[in-house]
Amino acid sequence: MKRIKRLLIILVLLLVAGIGLVYLLSFYVERSTREKVYSSIEALPDAHTVIILGASVHSDGKLSPVLQDRVDTGLRIYKKGKAKRFLLSGDNREKDYDEVSAMRSYLLLRNVPPSHISTDPAGLNTYESMKRSSTEFDIPSAIVVTQAFHLPRTLFISNNLGLNYAGYPADAQKYRTETSLVYREKLANFKALYELFIRKSHKKQLKGNSLTLICKK
Repeated sequence: MKRIKRLLIILVLLLVAGIGLVYLLSFYVERSTREKVYSSIEALPDAHTVIILGASVHSDGKLSPVLQDRVDTGLRIYKKGKAKRFLLSGDNREKDYDEVSAMRSYLLLRNVPPSHISTDPAGLNTYESMKRSSTEFDIPSAIVVTQAFHLPRTLFISNNLGLNYAGYPADAQKYRTETSLVYREKLANFKALYELFIRKSHKKQLKGNSLTLICKK
């Protein structure tokens, strides 16, 4: 009986420590990116591109409320002259699911010239979208548009990739699933750490090993 009680105490302590770590990391990510988040379009620095991150699209191609708010917000920034063009970054892994084409069509219907729109169908997640904006599209300066609960992690990733991007929240309404999305974001901060500091260094190591093997040959 004493052993069971001791085990339960240990489990409770581990649970409390785990929750504390989640909130501590979330606090650090938010604090380290706070200065990059702007609350008014007028205060935003001028940038080359508005980057709009993808979100759910309905089967008929209609944007979900989360994604529509992002695109509408990006459009307001563009019309205010704060950026010259768009990069739409999202998921197009499946033939019948295409976030970037849905966003592009939405902007074209609102008289944005096609030449002002670039699309990245390989922006499968936040890390890939931020990394590819630099490696594939060579964007010198950008304003990233997504919801406020998603901005800290997005800017934390871009900062640690050496990208000096600003962020603007697309919060036009309260979302039905917002509470679960907020908690998901807190956990996703650990994924960001893995992508930035573990996976990236592992790739560098593999690349270095490959070069060594080539030289030996």
